[in-house]
Order: sequence, then C-alpha cells, then structure tokens
Amino acid sequence: MATVVGQPSSEPSGGPPRAPDSSGSARAALAARESPRRRLVRLLILLIAIGVLVKGWMVTDIDLGKLANAPNAAPILKSLVTPDVVSRDIVQVELDVPVVVGAGSNGPATASAQTGQTFKVEPGSPVPGGAVAFDGTGFAPNATGQIRVQNPSRGIDALWLRVTTDDTGSFHADSGWSDYSVFPPDIYHFHLTINAPGATHISDTFVNSLSRIGETILLALMGTVFGVLISAPLSFLGARNLMGGSAVGQAIYWIVRLIFTITRSIEVLILGVIMVVIVGIGSYAGVLAIVVHSVGSLGKLYSEAIEGIEPGPVEAIAATGANRLATVLYGVVPQVVPTFLSVTIYWWDHNVRMSTVLGLVGGGGIGFLLIQYMNLLQFNQAATVLWMIVIVVTLLDYASAAIRSRLV
Repeated sequence: MATVVGQPSSEPSGGPPRAPDSSGSARAALAARESPRRRLVRLLILLIAIGVLVKGWMVTDIDLGKLANAPNAAPILKSLVTPDVVSRDIVQVELDVPVVVGAGSNGPATASAQTGQTFKVEPGSPVPGGAVAFDGTGFAPNATGQIRVQNPSRGIDALWLRVTTDDTGSFHADSGWSDYSVFPPDIYHFHLTINAPGATHISDTFVNSLSRIGETILLALMGTVFGVLISAPLSFLGARNLMGGSAVGQAIYWIVRLIFTITRSIEVLILGVIMVVIVGIGSYAGVLAIVVHSVGSLGKLYSEAIEGIEPGPVEAIAATGANRLATVLYGVVPQVVPTFLSVTIYWWDHNVRMSTVLGLVGGGGIGFLLIQYMNLLQFNQAATVLWMIVIVVTLLDYASAAIRSRLV
C-alpha cells in the first residue's frame, strides 16, 4: 500500500487560518516612508525646547545652592514648628542691700520683700581680700537672676554674680571683695534681680491673629456677596442662548462678556493696590478688590451655566405665550439655581484664600499682620499667622464641600 507524503501545512491544526499580522510591517513601512525633512523638523523642535528651558534657567537665575545655603532658612523652618501660641509671664523680684566698706562691721546686711523673699549679704562691711557670702530665700524654684554692685556717685554699675535658685527657691553664692583701689570706702549696693516664670496664657500674637482671621473671613464674605449681587443679573445678559435673537441682544451680550473679561483679567493683588490708592489702606480696599474680581469670574461661570441648560423647558414655556421675563424665571432660573449655589460657595472659599494675601498690599485682613511680622523678622509670630491661615482655610474648604453636598 502506497503512502502519500503531503507538504507540511503552515496553518496550525485544529483552528481556523489566521490572517498575517500586518501591524509590524505597517509601522516599518511608515518609518521607512518618513522623510528626512520630517525627522529634521522634529529634531529642531526638540532643540528649540531645550534652548528655551536653558534660557529660562539663566533668566530666572535658578541656583539650587542658594536654597540649600540660605542664611534665614533654618530660623524660619524652626519657627514653623514653634509658633508663638502660648506665652508665659515673667515675675521679677528685685531686692537691694546696702553695704558699707570700711565700717568694720561683721554683721550681715539684709533686705526683704513684702511677698516673703529675703536677700542677705555677709558681712555687711566687706574688707579688701575678704569673702562675701550671698544668700536668698523664698524665691520661685529654679529661677535665674543676677547680682549687680552699684554706686551711683562713683558711676559704678557692674554685674557681680549670676545666681540660680534650687528646688526650694533658695540660693547661696560666695565671692571675694577687691582692694580699696577698686572699691574705696563708701556705701555700695548689691542689687538682686530674680526672674521667675509666671502664669501661662494665650499669647498676644495668637489673639491678634484670631481677630485678623475673623476680619479676613468677613472681608471675603462681603466681597463675595456684593460680587454675586452684581454678577448674577449680568450673567443672564452674558448668555448667548438668551441674547442671540437680535442685533441688540448680540451687542449687549458682547458688552457684558467684555466687562467679565476685563474685570477677571486683572489679578486681585493688583486690584488691591489700585483700591488702596483710591480709598486708602484697610479692609474696605480689600472688599472692593474682591468684588471687582468676583464680578468677572462669577459672571463668566454663571453665564456658562445658563448656556448649558436644557432648551426643552424654555421652549415649552415660551410656547404657552409667556413673555421673555416669565420664560427666564420659570424655564431658566430653576435649572441654574443648583449650579449657582455650588459656584457661589466655591468662590467664597476661593475669596477667603485671596483675602489672606490682600493685606500684603494694604487691603486689610490677616495678611497685613503677616507682612508686619516678616518685616520685623519675628518668625515665630509669623509662623502663628501662617498656621492659622492654613487651619482656617482647610476648615472652610471642608465646610464649603459639606454645604455644597447638602444644597446641590
């Protein structure tokens, strides 16, 4: 019996034939057809982009070494973790003991305060080369102080010793008396000053910052309210779908849109500078700056919300013979109210952040306090202001999100 040997099949057994994979060959053909001119253009674009970045690096004077070796970086970073929130009073106790040099008395000289502290110097008549002992009782534990020797008639006022009280509020120190060439016979005074930590309380910086942050929130609120009152009516005139029916409507549309563009194109800090020149330094200038900027920004957002409404309800109301005002009130307003509320709450949150920096140019609020502390290099106090801004803005962000979720 003959055996027929066939040609080996290129198709896999047990399956349908597959079309040859042409993606790889297509890419290869495309790469082959790419002209040298196109590759040159891509190379030129890449070189131009690199050149622009290099030029930008040079023009902006970027120097990472300055950032690493900045002399004020360490104090500022340290102040950020030690803001001036709590302060402690310093209770100062002063006692004065007169001693008579050359009087020959060996008895101690003492002084007492009405609050129970005593200061004793022995002997009360020091002699050249002799020892002098200083004792104090009744002071605050672990308090620091100093003893000065004074003689106003001879112009003497010098630091003699530094002392620290123990756990019981007492101290003892020994010293020697110089010869008569330095301290000739006369009446001298040993003046003791002890500084003890007193009660702990909220710092003045924190209280001032709290007052200013409240002013900042109200500044943003007033600016937002007046911005809404002006921009909301104008937004209906700046909506293309409501004003596109006639040449007059088109003209009004473009004029309102131009107003929105101009007022929002000027940065709020620049507006703050302009308003400070017009009405003077204070929160009123900040409110006006926020109002002007909000009119443009909110007007644009409101108008775009109106342009995105469903036309069906509007057409249905217009078909009943309702006039233009009734059509807008019953066909447009109910559709845009949720969006208007969401945008307004968000923009108030945005204006709070903006109002924190308006004080830098004299627009009132907490920024005015911040720039004062920075100019005086009071970094701990400035850190208090910065942390308060961060906390308040964060809380308002969460609050506005919660309000939007309930109302919208």
